[in-house]
Amino acid sequence: MPVLPTPRRDVRLLLALAAAAALLTAPAPAATADEPGWSAEPATGTAAGPAGRPGGARPYFYLEGAPGAVLEDRLVLTNTTDRERTVTLRGADAQPAAEGAPAVRPAASGEPAGAGSWFGFGAGATVRIPPRTRAVVPFTVTVPPASPPGDHPAAVIAAETGREVGVRVHLRVSAPTLAALTVEDVAVRGRGAAAVVAYTLVNRGNVALAPELDIRADGAFGAVPGPGPRAVPVELPPGGRAELTEPWPGAPTVDRVRVTVTATAPGGARAAAAASAWLVPRRAAGWAGCGLLALGGTALTAMFLVRGRGPRRRPADGGTPPAAAPAPDHELTGAPR
Repeated sequence: MPVLPTPRRDVRLLLALAAAAALLTAPAPAATADEPGWSAEPATGTAAGPAGRPGGARPYFYLEGAPGAVLEDRLVLTNTTDRERTVTLRGADAQPAAEGAPAVRPAASGEPAGAGSWFGFGAGATVRIPPRTRAVVPFTVTVPPASPPGDHPAAVIAAETGREVGVRVHLRVSAPTLAALTVEDVAVRGRGAAAVVAYTLVNRGNVALAPELDIRADGAFGAVPGPGPRAVPVELPPGGRAELTEPWPGAPTVDRVRVTVTATAPGGARAAAAASAWLVPRRAAGWAGCGLLALGGTALTAMFLVRGRGPRRRPADGGTPPAAAPAPDHELTGAPR
């Protein structure tokens, strides 16, 4: 006997069909305000520098040319949202960075004074990117004829309202390069486990440097454990200066030490500087100071006492001293007169 559909079953069937239709026709969720929505990166398939081979992904631009050369490359802007994006492009001066985004001069601070002013985007300084689209924007870097040789850190900045993306540009003016640096202002600060070695590195050449350190220490009775070799956490641009400290948890408690800081970098750059310091506990230093003060006071008192026992002065009136009384005649008894 066939089963006839009931009204309740028909209602359930209609609801299931309506839910399926809603899922099929529902629009894709729009990007939220917190999503970046677009990105900027070097285009693939162009000449690559040390970062990788041609045709592969590049984390940054690498451009090199002689003074007066015009260098070319391309930037890719990708819009991952369902609305059009308007992005503006500019060049900027930058500080070298081992990782992450470059430190660049803000747009509000005025026109770039260094390599950032060498960039040109032509009509592509403002780019409209349709939804779900990529835009490839060519740009040029015109090296001035009088540019000094060496590294000139820069960046390409892509900006939209409320967001900026910086792409690093390793720009080198080809010519004889000089790698040189100095170590300055070496000092030992703190005591015990809180001791640190302070120093200053200065890039005296025309190429960016990533120095490495070797810190050695000698005490009154020979070598003592020092911080040892390590890499410096900064990259120095030409003319750059960095004031740094290295922890020295194994510093001796009581000793007269001489600390030598040696810095080396690729290209043959090498420099060293040293400083001496007394390492004594604070309480011992206080007692030693009190002892020196007491010793100084004792010496001063003794000096005053010695001066008080000096020869007597002559009479103030300038007269001659009284004559001495003549010695008495002694009479010899029993002798004739």
